[in-house]
Amino acid sequence: MGKVRLVDIANAVGVSTVTVHNALTGQKGVSESLREQIQKAAEELGYENHRKARPKAEQTEDFQKIGVLIAERYLGNHTTYYWKLYQELALAATEKQCYTTIETLKNGDGGQHLELPQMVLQNKVEGLIIVGEIDKQYIRRLREAVTIPVVFLDFYDHELANDAVIADNFYGMYQMTEVLLERGMKEIGFIGSIYSTSSIMDRYCGFMKAMTQHRLNVHPKWLIEDRNAQGIVEFELPRRLPEAFVCNCDLVAGMLVYKLNERGLKVPDDVSVVGFDNFLYPGYADMKITTYEVNTKAMVRVAIKKLMKQFKNPNSGRGLEIVSGHVVMKNSVRRNVP
Repeated sequence: MGKVRLVDIANAVGVSTVTVHNALTGQKGVSESLREQIQKAAEELGYENHRKARPKAEQTEDFQKIGVLIAERYLGNHTTYYWKLYQELALAATEKQCYTTIETLKNGDGGQHLELPQMVLQNKVEGLIIVGEIDKQYIRRLREAVTIPVVFLDFYDHELANDAVIADNFYGMYQMTEVLLERGMKEIGFIGSIYSTSSIMDRYCGFMKAMTQHRLNVHPKWLIEDRNAQGIVEFELPRRLPEAFVCNCDLVAGMLVYKLNERGLKVPDDVSVVGFDNFLYPGYADMKITTYEVNTKAMVRVAIKKLMKQFKNPNSGRGLEIVSGHVVMKNSVRRNVP
């Protein structure tokens, strides 16, 4: 029998892999009866990282403790993409004999209070992975006060957040724009607040590179902001619409389809739409939006690998790593344009 994985235990018990991870690493959210059931299944299957029979103090020593920090504004009603990223991070960490604990960065702490995470102040973690973009002032505060290894996931800044892992936002969106251009579309808009995050900025730049290479201009009214300072996603469409829209994420693409339908327009017959992430947000029907799939599993593996390198040598593992994804063709782009 091969190496027993968390998914094997999950299938045996009939629960999710996240529940198995939480049960085996002593995290909250799992009843004692279910925890015992999972521990028993892990023991019977021969899971090599199973720790039930060992003293609690020894369990903690064996697993390196990783803190995961996510800004509160990324965990709103729609931004469950970051929960998915954290869950995959937690699962990948367990396979590497690492324990993860999550803490949210309150909205005010990003630029006002600058309070350090409690898990750092109480010395509960040996390393930190910061998921998503946070305020630069807060990063400076962290760099001044924290000596443990820090890796940034889904955010990069050449000055402050230089040990980072990001998706290929620039070339990915360049490819998505080319999907439209190859089908003869010339009037194309972009939906995304380009100064909101570095990811959206990079995607906008990829979009503009494709348009510029084809010597096409973008009407100012077709460059549409999609969120406010608190990260709440909402936008309005101009009266005159282009042939197609490039959306900075699938959430925005889904909202766009609804807005077009309200005008009596069909996708892709009247307007073509492409997105980014290949993530289906809860509450939104699968609209089969052509998109760019981000390889989140590879991203979290690289982030953990970087952190573990720093555990061994604080001067190693530094730098930016870009993880490529791929285009996923669905049904939101017209096949032929006359």
